[in-house]
Amino acid sequence: MSVNTQALRVGVAVSLPESDLELMRELEPRLEFLYEPELTRPYRWHGDWDGDPNFTRTPAQDEQFTRMLGSVDALFGIPDVNPALLNHTVRTNDSLRWVHTTAAGGGSQVKAAGLSAAELDRVAFTTSAGVHGSTLAEFALFGVLAGAKNLRKLEADQARKYWPNQRWRMRHLDEMTILVVGLGGIGAAVAERFKACGSTVWGTSRSGQAVQHVDRLIHPSALAEAAGQVDAIVATLPGTAGTEGLLGAQVFEAVRPDTILVNVGRGTVVDESALLPALEDGRIGFAALDVVAQEPLASGSELWDHPNVLISPHTAALSDQETRRIARLFARNATALLDGVPLRNRVDTVEFY
Repeated sequence: MSVNTQALRVGVAVSLPESDLELMRELEPRLEFLYEPELTRPYRWHGDWDGDPNFTRTPAQDEQFTRMLGSVDALFGIPDVNPALLNHTVRTNDSLRWVHTTAAGGGSQVKAAGLSAAELDRVAFTTSAGVHGSTLAEFALFGVLAGAKNLRKLEADQARKYWPNQRWRMRHLDEMTILVVGLGGIGAAVAERFKACGSTVWGTSRSGQAVQHVDRLIHPSALAEAAGQVDAIVATLPGTAGTEGLLGAQVFEAVRPDTILVNVGRGTVVDESALLPALEDGRIGFAALDVVAQEPLASGSELWDHPNVLISPHTAALSDQETRRIARLFARNATALLDGVPLRNRVDTVEFY
């Protein structure tokens, strides 16, 4: 079999550690990178793909950045994580074959670019889905444990130096049934961790295909019925038209008292207007939310002050390993593209996930 020796010119459109560039060159020597760090928004923290919003390019730098974007075969990252700039790049660079988004939910960014059907067909788009699975699964485990062990009561009692006269029972993971809503890469990692703790794991699936560590598959049409039989619900779904408000009034009216809710997918999956009444009457006994529908969460939101809500500012996916894991994924997909093999995590340009 002949080997494709053609180089793939890649424009790095976001800030990236030099060590990750070296790793990708090592894993796929046919990659030729065009990267000028001074042209990309600098990190505010490790893995800050958006970069410093106050960064501006000089006119000369802007011209240089645009010229680079127009001369490559592939992009690592969406330029400035800006859908409008992605739109301009696709429409002015006929040689562009592939764009890899650094976000797991990069499909929403592609959708926001407003590209035509022909453009979506010409350029392959992939996401970093799965890269964050282990860190998000750990947060899901933490969130359920926080509810099961009544973290908020412990914090409140400690803050006022109060030792109650009576102790209380805590729930155990090996006595709990966990419903994982969405069994993609993140959901599979969530299921694995809860199963290792002895939990009974259910998960939603349209295909009905068996998933390791999942004891029972639930069709999405039976979500509300299943929600009424479990101790905790963990949402891992992307934000699409089909998932918006999926965890809403119908589900929250069906749950048993003190059900725990964790969301590590997208905030739009949870209908917050239905969640708040469920928290007030104890149907949802505790909610750990790494994501909310509108980010940042408005200062006037009742979720901030609710005693049974834990808010994480969409940070559970971040880790020191994130950029390196994305670099490895990009290199594997570059090899696939060059060798004519299907790409991993290709965006569905109908549902955009």
